Amino acid sequence: MDNTTLKIRISKDAVVVMGPGKADLLEAIDACGSISSAARQMNMSYKRAWDLIDVINKSFKEPLIVTSPGGKHGGGAKLTEFGRFILSNYRNLVAKTYAAADLELNIILSNLTPS
Repeated sequence: MDNTTLKIRISKDAVVVMGPGKADLLEAIDACGSISSAARQMNMSYKRAWDLIDVINKSFKEPLIVTSPGGKHGGGAKLTEFGRFILSNYRNLVAKTYAAADLELNIILSNLTPS
């Protein structure tokens, strides 16, 4: 199934606290070790990435990303163990949703007019 046809977003009080873009950003920060590198990798501004992380961290009981200030040794950001736990659960939720929705989604998609 094409992942762009069905998107799982989790909202609280009309704020999206987790979705495909935020999950991708968390993974990019985990891989890159910094918000700025992750933002560049995703073709996103640093401010946009920082704003998304701020929303995520304020939405959960514990931070998903922790940062260390810059300086001569450089700063950084990393995914916390709680962040890994939440991200893993989100990815599992998405996979299970795709599996459960596959038949019905394909029926709907097959009945759309061609582009």
